[in-house]
Amino acid sequence: MSHRTTKLIAALAAAPLLFGLAACATPAAGGEGDSASEVVKIGVVGKGDPQWAAFEEAAADEGITIEIVDFGDYAQPNPATTEGELDLNQFQHIVYLADYNVSAGEDLTAIGSTAIYPLGLYSTKYESADDIKDGETVAVPNDPSNQARALLVLQSAGLIELKSGGTIFSDLADVDESASRVKVTALEASLTPTSLPDVAAAVINNDFVADAGLTFEDAIAQDDPSDPNALPYVNIFATRAEDKDNATYKKLVEIFQTDPEVQAGLVEASGGTGVPVVTPVADLAESLAKVEADTKAAKG
Repeated sequence: MSHRTTKLIAALAAAPLLFGLAACATPAAGGEGDSASEVVKIGVVGKGDPQWAAFEEAAADEGITIEIVDFGDYAQPNPATTEGELDLNQFQHIVYLADYNVSAGEDLTAIGSTAIYPLGLYSTKYESADDIKDGETVAVPNDPSNQARALLVLQSAGLIELKSGGTIFSDLADVDESASRVKVTALEASLTPTSLPDVAAAVINNDFVADAGLTFEDAIAQDDPSDPNALPYVNIFATRAEDKDNATYKKLVEIFQTDPEVQAGLVEASGGTGVPVVTPVADLAESLAKVEADTKAAKG
């Protein structure tokens, strides 16, 4: 779900960007063919971020042609990957992927980590969370994974109390209204920036901070990406389970994680807030399996 942690969940129209997705052949599972003849389609949110141009160039230097397909809607890249319209996607954290897999009955899997990004609370009316007046309204994203994380940010900032104490499954029903300083409303993630004139503050996913004319330094509260419990919010490359051993895809993950210009672009795009991470794939798989199990239990 990131950095733009996470780029942790946002519906913008992407249909024109999907035009012609079937026009190029994609790599077969296993990826042992001539990579120079392959076109690997990767779905992202925020194609204009500097890491993607650097990534295309670095991949080309290794004989791999990639096509970055831009989405403005977090809900679209996973189904497009499932259906084979994309080969990989890189826009989400583990919690978001787990929720998709459980809800859709799919088995997309993580094949590499990218970064973890703090999730921030922003306001055009107040300079600190403490300044927000009691009874005002704060907006959070409405997708389950990012909403839970946003509520934890609000609790850490002293704006709300969660009945459960806060988990990755917290939602608006978990807000103890009598013990909370503010009211909370949930909006589609891409609308949280535009809600700022109408609310006291909003938790805005990193992908949409610039859309609000803000910088990451403008956050008046945020979570801590160094927390050991933050692994579920690590952003990942995801693909279909049958393609998890594709050699070309693995090479692309390696390029992303090690190329200096790609890494510099990633940090630049996050306003310096993104923390690049190289997490063992086995750890990603273990975390995904656990969060999926917890998600199934939470959904009953």
